[in-house]
Amino acid sequence: MTALSDHLKPATGFWLESDNQKACEIARLASFELVVFDMEHGILDLRALDRLLPFCQSIGLQALVRVAEATRPNIQHALDIGADAIILPQILGHQHAREVTEYAKFAPLGTRGVGYGRTQRYNAADDRFFVRENHQRLCYAMIETAQALADAAAIAALPCVDGLFMGPADLSVTRGRGAFAEAPADIADMQHIAAAATSAGKRWALPAAGDVMREAALGLGPSFVMLGDDVSALSTGFQAQRAKLASP
Repeated sequence: MTALSDHLKPATGFWLESDNQKACEIARLASFELVVFDMEHGILDLRALDRLLPFCQSIGLQALVRVAEATRPNIQHALDIGADAIILPQILGHQHAREVTEYAKFAPLGTRGVGYGRTQRYNAADDRFFVRENHQRLCYAMIETAQALADAAAIAALPCVDGLFMGPADLSVTRGRGAFAEAPADIADMQHIAAAATSAGKRWALPAAGDVMREAALGLGPSFVMLGDDVSALSTGFQAQRAKLASP
């Protein structure tokens, strides 16, 4: 599998908000490379994740999970099911990031518990398994609170953090700007996050459906960009169909 940082251009991703296998197939046919299962704002459950995640990997989509909350059970479930990477939302700052990202890595890096199942090929683990898991299954800390933004460099430097993921909508609200509007201050926040990750030798990524944010981000080397989600794609498709009968 191609590493999330090995693209000359950023990988293109979409959010999956619902239990919709066909959305994954259609997105892959449209040359999307990556899916993020949204357990925070979507309506997916673990049974759906257990079924859809390996399916997506089988058709060539890298499969990431944004967990509902950065807790040990949520993180370990996603990793044991086989997520290529996890995204941890609502990081409150450096100390919070240190605590919760350790759940994503086995000792000596972190405190991930040892289970039994898919990632072990339904067999006993050996020492190579722990090394491989720590290297291959990535952990992104979301930067979407004011304190996390202030601590971005320290968060990026944490040993269990493989990358930073910008949450532009929450950042705009928590920093007193109201609804996200791709304003110059939003771009400045993005540049700050990109610089923090790059300085630490880590990856970074962001939702970039808007032209302004996407164009500003592309020159800063994101690992991947999120271009939309299954629900908005469905809405856009229905609106386009209905527009065919619009009055001239």
